[in-house]
Amino acid sequence: MCGIIGAIGFSDIFKNNSALKLISHRGPDSFGSYFQNNVFLGHTRLSIQDLSENGNQPMYSSDERYVIIFNGEIYNHQEIRAEFLNEFEFKSSGDTETVLYGYIKYGVHILKKLNGIFAFAIFDTELNEIIIVRDQFGVKPLYYYIDKEVFLFGSEIKSFLPFNINKEISAQSLFNYLTFLWSPGESTPFKGVKKLLPGTYLKFNISLLIDIKPIHYFQLQNEPLIIKSHNEEEYINKLEQYLLNAVKRQMLSDVPIGFFLSGGLDSSLLVAMARKLNPDMEIICFTVDLGQNSGEIEGFTDDLLYAKKVADYLKVDLKVVKSEIDIISMFDKMIWHLDEPQADAAPLNVLKIASIARDKNIKVLIGGAAGDDLFSGYRRHQALNYEFFFQLVPNFIFRIIKYFANKLPSNLPLFRRVKKLTLNIDLTPLRRQLGYFAWLPENTVTSLFTQEWKKKVEGYDPFNYFYSLQKDLFCDTSELDRMLYWELKTFLVDHNLNYTDKLGMAAGVEARVPYLDLDLVAFSRTLPTSLKMKGKETKYILKKVAERYLPRDVIYRPKTGFGAPVRKWIINDLQEIINERLSHEKLRERGIFDADKVWQLILDNKNGKIDASYSIWALLAIESWFIQFVDEKSFVK
Repeated sequence: MCGIIGAIGFSDIFKNNSALKLISHRGPDSFGSYFQNNVFLGHTRLSIQDLSENGNQPMYSSDERYVIIFNGEIYNHQEIRAEFLNEFEFKSSGDTETVLYGYIKYGVHILKKLNGIFAFAIFDTELNEIIIVRDQFGVKPLYYYIDKEVFLFGSEIKSFLPFNINKEISAQSLFNYLTFLWSPGESTPFKGVKKLLPGTYLKFNISLLIDIKPIHYFQLQNEPLIIKSHNEEEYINKLEQYLLNAVKRQMLSDVPIGFFLSGGLDSSLLVAMARKLNPDMEIICFTVDLGQNSGEIEGFTDDLLYAKKVADYLKVDLKVVKSEIDIISMFDKMIWHLDEPQADAAPLNVLKIASIARDKNIKVLIGGAAGDDLFSGYRRHQALNYEFFFQLVPNFIFRIIKYFANKLPSNLPLFRRVKKLTLNIDLTPLRRQLGYFAWLPENTVTSLFTQEWKKKVEGYDPFNYFYSLQKDLFCDTSELDRMLYWELKTFLVDHNLNYTDKLGMAAGVEARVPYLDLDLVAFSRTLPTSLKMKGKETKYILKKVAERYLPRDVIYRPKTGFGAPVRKWIINDLQEIINERLSHEKLRERGIFDADKVWQLILDNKNGKIDASYSIWALLAIESWFIQFVDEKSFVK
């Protein structure tokens, strides 16, 4: 796990080195660079496999024709290397060299063989050709920027800042951050900076920086292939084996590893399987203590009791991390490391755990991300159970229900959920289901912009990217499988995976996600929908596997989130920052948001008329991002 940066067309080496320093947290163990003919490749290394200098990067082929910078882990690299071990002279035992010679032997076809998390670039100095690749599910971040005769790519947007890039803002991206709290697809706040989509690569001659377009090398199976000969028990047995294989693969490391253990099903099952695979191994886990009554307003239950129970049951060493966060001092640091104005406090818990893990010399943490996205686990998945009822009821009844639901106060979790469920009940099924991803209605988001910026978002539909994904699905794809496809392609990659990687790497810790093992994901797509969610029971088949490993009260506990008291912070702790950064004067100076509309939102939220704390958090995140990435005022040393 490392940080990479590439620049083409820039002759100022000082800028290149400055850019490398901005991502030094991603790889504090060593630094390296390649610079020839206006091509710069920089690397910061977090040593996990082959800790010797032989694993340092940039790495060269034996004839020095090819140069690679690599971020990530390839879990099956030893099997791949065995295919051509006698054909090349290897100098390291790590996966980077396997990818390098794999590309030399197979070309782009090597990409279909890789099972792991990665972002890398390989430069062919003879053909002046470069290939830049992101992993199949977007676990590792990768951004790029093209402007006339210059090109940049890297693990983090902040590394682009020394190059004086065009900082024109994407109004549509800001609309996304206010609608979803994250931005789906390629877009970032900078109009010229794009996310390289998961499962794609760029390949071009460095002298021809025109018409560079991502090429897909991987696509999720478009339609679940139901193997009807399997009965439920056979599916459970197969899923268990795929999970065990995934955990075994991802425990590959030459340094100590640890586990996130929330006490929820996903992380607990992974730890249980690690214990089965390694009966005598010392397993260190980390959990967050959110404090007493921390979830009453937010609507999540305390995980700590369950995490302790799992730790005792599996005989693992549990480190309890107090979630004592000085949100005022940490807010800007979080946004700096996120690279994007995402609106969630969960990243702070990741940073807290990763920092303590690193203090204990643990460089790798394995977590349960993506379990919800593969097997169902969110309330919006359960809401699909109401679709049959919704399609029977006349629209005028919906309008009555919606009217009275809107009158409910928003200071209780149950009322918030009712309002969320009924917000779009009078729309088409597709639009209603898409609406579960939104935190504010589109007309409310539009109203927050000034007249000038309203023109920039006029006619924009924040669900456009979701609609574009429809072409990948067959017309008879179930509503649940369609929503899970959306999860994998949007919420998971653009929200959860981004903050897990960025805030883990802020402390120099690699986060791994066994649920996104390539074989496991492929198998999950063959499962009948009824085994993913049975009635209101989400993750049905995963829970059946877990019954072989964990106590029932851990498996069938109430659903919770990796939370923090956002609503309390917005209404109380962050009030001074809100008054300062979202003041009428500051908003008019920035010129993007209508001060009167923003303050009406703030007051309605404080009075319990609406639930807009996360939306106000998003406004603060956008302003913090502007201060640091546009104004380039540094808060983080």
